[in-house]
Amino acid sequence: MSLKHSPYILFSDGKGNIFEDTSLHACGRSGWDALPVEKSEWIELPSGGQLYELPGRRGIGIDVITGDMRLCEKGWAVAAFIPPAYTGTYLAAYETLPDAETLPLFCYTAAGWYNETFYVPAVRIEKDIRQESAGFDEEKIKAGVKEYLSAYKHNRLVQHLANNCCLTYHCPAARNYFMGRWECPVPSSPACNANCIGCISFQPQEETIISTQDRLTFKPTAEEIIEYTVPHLEMAPFPIVSFGQGCEGEPLLMWQTIKEAITEIRKHTQKGSININTNGSDPKAIKALCEAGLNSIRVSTNSAREKIYTPYYRPNNYEFNDIIESLKVATSYNGWTSINYFVFPGMTDSVEEYEALRKLIKTTGLKMIQWRNFNIDPDWYLGKIGVTDTGECIGIKQMMELIHEEFPDLKFGYFNPSIERIKGDFEMDYAK
Repeated sequence: MSLKHSPYILFSDGKGNIFEDTSLHACGRSGWDALPVEKSEWIELPSGGQLYELPGRRGIGIDVITGDMRLCEKGWAVAAFIPPAYTGTYLAAYETLPDAETLPLFCYTAAGWYNETFYVPAVRIEKDIRQESAGFDEEKIKAGVKEYLSAYKHNRLVQHLANNCCLTYHCPAARNYFMGRWECPVPSSPACNANCIGCISFQPQEETIISTQDRLTFKPTAEEIIEYTVPHLEMAPFPIVSFGQGCEGEPLLMWQTIKEAITEIRKHTQKGSININTNGSDPKAIKALCEAGLNSIRVSTNSAREKIYTPYYRPNNYEFNDIIESLKVATSYNGWTSINYFVFPGMTDSVEEYEALRKLIKTTGLKMIQWRNFNIDPDWYLGKIGVTDTGECIGIKQMMELIHEEFPDLKFGYFNPSIERIKGDFEMDYAK
């Protein structure tokens, strides 16, 4: 549906009810600034999306008569969670009151209402349907959990994936695993060598926010890993096994165990892809894993600039250049290289960041950018890393277009690709 004008702003009454204010058009936020959003950037809120009330915050809108920006005083501001495969291009615009609590670790995309429909400024960046809400069958998931727990009675990893990830946190990757398809998560490290401000599995007691899930509490053995990953690679469609999950620390701290597991997995099967999601802190470990048979690496980063990366990740015993070197190493072994790029409108699309990203792509031979929504309170994040001025920005959508134009072979997406995509059919239609 084409919009005749920008959607109306939304507000919450604090009791779980959300309303539109037809005196204000919704706008977006880039960095610290509230901005108008082009009509063409609004899309219908995708299935699986949700709306959040933002307590202690007043939404900023554009007066439909005067065109001036002003606060919506009718209730609390509202933001949207947009599901995986979509990337938000503007944050929710609001003014934070002095006593407002820090927001939990979710993404806060702008949202509006037009013609009985919720809208968000976002783009679909990924064709893969693997985490779409309509694709999950609760009965199949429960049956899969029961079957796998029976088949792997003594495997602590399968128990962790079932009881914590799947049944408690409803992790899409774990749910897919118990449906016998696609990407199989392999948590492998209870420890981490970074102290990320927005860590979803560990927050210091003195912090004002809490982690959204519990971290893995044991060190898996290679045998435990091999036991359930080999059958998955043999039987699942478009199979991937992925070390490094949100419920753990840094998998490279367990690289010897992972190397042993990969070596043994490849003795049993050559099917599928073996991937690691990592902070890329140990290039020598990446080299060893590539030699063992690692197919792809995804390195997480909030920025291609060291001065923005370091105050967020707060690394122990490694530095920003190590993640660049890890990508280079994987490329030298013909591995698939991605960055898990935390998108923050007003930071990610700054001119300075754009130039740094171009350099990173050229330097590492990067194959893919996973444009991921950044789950963090915007004010809290910028305050924590000490950014008061984000500089000139070009817009998330425009930046994507410029990068694609300059690097036409670089893939965009949201998920780790299967070996079938890596080997050439990247635009495959999973819906068929």
